[in-house]
Amino acid sequence: MSIHTTPRPQTGFTLIEVMITVAIIGVLAAVALPSYRDYVRRGALPEAFSQLADYRVKMEQYYQDNRNYGTAACVDAAGAPSWKTFAPTGAPAFSYACALTNTGQGYTLTATGATGKPSAGHVYTINQANVQATTTFKGATVTGKNCWLVKGSEC
Repeated sequence: MSIHTTPRPQTGFTLIEVMITVAIIGVLAAVALPSYRDYVRRGALPEAFSQLADYRVKMEQYYQDNRNYGTAACVDAAGAPSWKTFAPTGAPAFSYACALTNTGQGYTLTATGATGKPSAGHVYTINQANVQATTTFKGATVTGKNCWLVKGSEC
């Protein structure tokens, strides 16, 4: 009887194979994570656009009834109209403000991204002439953009 046994093939992975796999996963994550964050950020922006548009309609209705915006038209003013709670309670991504201009004949509505949220670093405005503007985009000041930027730097 022979005690000689045939060697069994080794199973498992070598260290080099494991390191190559980890490197590939790292490269994929480095590409995917920024894209995902940008996707989440862009998903938060429509809240501001819809709320500013809704607020603008209510301001125009107020103007039709009163022939000026007056000091009570803004939702944060004393004696504000019944629709002063236009923004959803605890709006998750933005806070909203209203400022009267031109001695009650104009206004500027502002949506500012909430700190710690994907919308942080974004500020959008709209006025009585329906001029939409982006004043801050991804944390950088923007000038001369009369539109609401979402993805790139062009309207």
